[in-house]
Amino acid sequence: MPYVLPPAAVPSVPVHGDADARFAVRRIYCVGRNYVDHAKEMGFTGREPPFFFLKPADTLLAVGAGVTGEMHYPSLTQDLQHEVELVVAIGVGGRDIAAQDALSHVWGYGVGLDMTRRDLQGEAKKQGRPWCIGKAFEESAPIGELRPAADCRIDAETEIRLDVNGNTRQRSTIGKLIWSIPEIIEHVSRAWTLAPGDLILTGTPEGVAAVGRGDTLEASVSGVGSLRLKIV
Repeated sequence: MPYVLPPAAVPSVPVHGDADARFAVRRIYCVGRNYVDHAKEMGFTGREPPFFFLKPADTLLAVGAGVTGEMHYPSLTQDLQHEVELVVAIGVGGRDIAAQDALSHVWGYGVGLDMTRRDLQGEAKKQGRPWCIGKAFEESAPIGELRPAADCRIDAETEIRLDVNGNTRQRSTIGKLIWSIPEIIEHVSRAWTLAPGDLILTGTPEGVAAVGRGDTLEASVSGVGSLRLKIV
């Protein structure tokens, strides 16, 4: 089929153990305030119903294993903040997926960052406007290589961590998620039809803070993987 303009390249993430394989990305869903202590530091408490926002697939910044990715400090902001997250990669689509069946829809897992222009997000909140300007900008979704689910070890004690310039900023365990991975998939699939290639960022623990040019971020989830990123 001819196009009047060349189609954009398909966003994709490298796959662990196969240098030639890529996971093509369709959509990026993000869960807001899904760790209790992070909800508290943002001024909220309790197990509120989950809510979601999306990042366009072309905000993806894929970071391969053993390399340091580079993220350009974005325009308009004076408060760029990090949020480390476990990434769930969907391999089997569906709608109204029950929590007990949810893990059969998972292709694999990875480590990601929900980079946020916090000052712009805060202003949007005050005015009751969408968060897109604070969340959905170029290179705002750095994601490391994905590992097949069968090769991952994830349980309540799995550590999620972010260091900045060698100092730990965020550290928690997956067991402290307010809404578990199966519950997240259940809720997302009620609102949208999930499809192969969808990524879900499952929430960030407490400790979010600002970064600047020259800072190096090292994000990891035990038994899943890691990514290294420099702000330039």
